[in-house]
Amino acid sequence: MSDLTFNVAKGRIVELYNNVDNNVPANSALIIVPVDAGATSDATIRDFATLAAVLAGGVTERTTGGWSRKTLTDVELGALAVDNANDWYQVLLPSPQTWTAVTAGVVTDLIVCYDGDTTGGTDANIVPLTMHDFAITPDGTDVQAVISGTTGFFRAT
Repeated sequence: MSDLTFNVAKGRIVELYNNVDNNVPANSALIIVPVDAGATSDATIRDFATLAAVLAGGVTERTTGGWSRKTLTDVELGALAVDNANDWYQVLLPSPQTWTAVTAGVVTDLIVCYDGDTTGGTDANIVPLTMHDFAITPDGTDVQAVISGTTGFFRAT
């Protein structure tokens, strides 16, 4: 489960996930962004309403040395179902996510975001949803992240 849910996403994650899974709007996707949060506190980060604001607020995106954003579309996502027995809506992501032969760039967290239009959007249009602790110092090997596990990347209760 997430270590942090962005304030702008509270109450919306299931809806946005379903948008991507149903391909409405077309070209929508979930984006996984590897970052180094540095000295920026969780209390500060959770208040950012766009990925552009997160990255302008002292958080560094990793884009070299084997790191890149992962794009998850309706093809990769599975349908959601309400779990009435446990009284929750659990949102899962495909696992593991793999970055190949990562050689540089310390990562402290992974941010899962919603992009309503991957063909024309910018970071100012991408909504950060959750942030997950993921401390990695690369050594040239593949890096795998299991963001969901058995508890999902987000659970609405």
